[in-house]
Amino acid sequence: MALIGTLRTKMTKWVVGFVALAIVSFILNDLFGSGPTALFGGTDNTIGEIGGKSITLEEFQAAVQERENNYILNFGRQAGEREMISLRQQAWDLLIARHAIVPEFEKVGVKVPTDEIWDMIQGKNIDESIKSSFVDSTGGFDRNRLITYIKSLDAQPVNSEPRIRWNLYKKELAPSRERIKYENLLLKTNYVTNEEGEREYHTQNDVAEVKYLFVPFFGVSDSLVKISDNDLKSYYDKNKVKYKAENTRNVSYVAFPLAASSEDTTAIREEMVKLANDFKTVSEDSIFATVNTDGDNAFTKYSISSLPDFLNNQKESLTSGMVMGPFLDANSFKTVKIVKIGTDTIFNAKASHILIKWDNTTEEAKQIAKTKARKILGEIKAGADFGAKAREFGTDGTASRGGDLGWFPSGQMVKPFEKAVFDAKKTGILNDVVETDFGYHIISVTELKNNIAYTVATIEREITPSDDTQNEAYRKADTFSGDLSGVDDFKEKAKKENLIVVDANDLGTAERRVNNLNDARQMVTWLFRDAKIGKVSDVFDLGDNYIVAVMTGETEKGFKPLDKVKDEITPAVRNELKGKLITEKLSAQKGTLEEIAKVYPDGSVGTSSDLKLNTNNLSTAGFDPIAVGKAFSLETGKRSSPFIGENGVLIIEMQNKTIAPAVGDYSMFKNQALQNLNNKGGLNIAEAIKEASNIEDKRYKFY
Repeated sequence: MALIGTLRTKMTKWVVGFVALAIVSFILNDLFGSGPTALFGGTDNTIGEIGGKSITLEEFQAAVQERENNYILNFGRQAGEREMISLRQQAWDLLIARHAIVPEFEKVGVKVPTDEIWDMIQGKNIDESIKSSFVDSTGGFDRNRLITYIKSLDAQPVNSEPRIRWNLYKKELAPSRERIKYENLLLKTNYVTNEEGEREYHTQNDVAEVKYLFVPFFGVSDSLVKISDNDLKSYYDKNKVKYKAENTRNVSYVAFPLAASSEDTTAIREEMVKLANDFKTVSEDSIFATVNTDGDNAFTKYSISSLPDFLNNQKESLTSGMVMGPFLDANSFKTVKIVKIGTDTIFNAKASHILIKWDNTTEEAKQIAKTKARKILGEIKAGADFGAKAREFGTDGTASRGGDLGWFPSGQMVKPFEKAVFDAKKTGILNDVVETDFGYHIISVTELKNNIAYTVATIEREITPSDDTQNEAYRKADTFSGDLSGVDDFKEKAKKENLIVVDANDLGTAERRVNNLNDARQMVTWLFRDAKIGKVSDVFDLGDNYIVAVMTGETEKGFKPLDKVKDEITPAVRNELKGKLITEKLSAQKGTLEEIAKVYPDGSVGTSSDLKLNTNNLSTAGFDPIAVGKAFSLETGKRSSPFIGENGVLIIEMQNKTIAPAVGDYSMFKNQALQNLNNKGGLNIAEAIKEASNIEDKRYKFY
């Protein structure tokens, strides 16, 4: 079983491709969950559409069940709700593979027959993941070990875990091989010509020396440009493809926090006072603490290094049987009992150090480092601050914190260092430096070695709102949501009641988090399933808050309308208009670039002596492929007209352009270009198929 576990893990890594969490989700990464309680589905059980096929709730639930069964098989337990989120997504990805990607395999005749599967398992062309899982002592493939394992499975019951795992593994071989065949079928159509190889050669090797004037857009005040609606529309029409959008919705909401009242805090404290009194007389401290605490550390043994701050601050006065509290610690009341103070076999000490390393292990280098360390030690003994010297001269990770090593147990440090610290009879600077394999250490012992052990019982109560407080918060939220109609009515009432209205825009159907509301899935589900613009929700219980929301807007799938992206494109349009002003002004100037630059205080002249076409930056102008392309279009000695780049307006002078000499063979550059083409193609194949499949995800109706 260990072998197949290794095999399964390696196979999972190997088959990751464009059907990653879809076809290949059977073995290890099958993290999905149980079906929904279809409280809201009504008679329509369609959960989405993939490639023109309607996906029913039943089909989706079956895919989810597959994922959940495999999760149980792999982890030995039922998936929790957090895992279920991932498992449901994997089930959806699997359905996309079945109904969108696999049909593409079938269209072109990609198949993996049974004899090919056999060949991949135990024939002449064994799958690499199997080879790497069945190895001998030298690390080479052990065929006998593989055959023995396969034969051993025949003795296992059909429903045994090893047989199930092996069958699932074999089931994945065909889809993963189909994926490889299909991908290769497409990628093998890629071709790079000799001319393209030559162009790639020149892209990497042609060099230009340029001088350029750069005037950033911020060199013109915003007040000097007036943006019209026509300007915005013109820019939007030219760049519409940038504003492609899925169906999203906007919402505004108000929160009614579930915070403990002063009465709740008092009641919890009074309960803790009573428990503290009982704590003084009980004999079974661990049982009493475990039964009464809300925390995880009811009965713990601490060393001096791990003692919590609330005990460490008064450790000298601690005695066995002492009960402390209740006291406030973060958002909880705590009562602790010192059950026992004894000793442990492990000692702890606390120290700081300054490590001075040598450059090499020669005696001369070591002596130089030792002399330097002793000089620093002398300065500290004379009154210099240890922490300041550590920050100045320390050569390890503790330098930034003044050399502080904190507490450390015996056996953690190298022996010479540990002996020096643990043999110390008093705190303070050690008289001489200590040599270890790392260098010379200047050591300050801040706490002597200590093996005291504290056994502590702790009762903790988190300060939470009572039922009455929760009911009152819900009543306020419910009252607020009643008799509201429309966005304006919602916001006006919130203003009257001094409630803060929070906006959340462009929410997608799969969102689980809304702003700082961590688990807001029910709110998103309502937004897409039941809401319409102006509709006010019922009260959502989101753990720490009751929420009332109103839908404020929607963006249909396609392109965001101009009014939705107006704020987004305004800066770009403003820069475009500024660029035109700068271009006009620079075009009217004559003289050297330095002379022209004087018309704009923010203008600067820069140079580049090794500019290449495969770079996209100019030192002062930043990322600007437009400028690089313009530069290489110039002949030596020529100057460009002013033009608008990415970050401002430029004028470029070509000082010298060196064209790389022709070579007889451009194969290396053809292969590089082809590899880049294949890499991009491999990543985009699945996405292209999904794009063409017109996938509609309506899981929000049920989840």
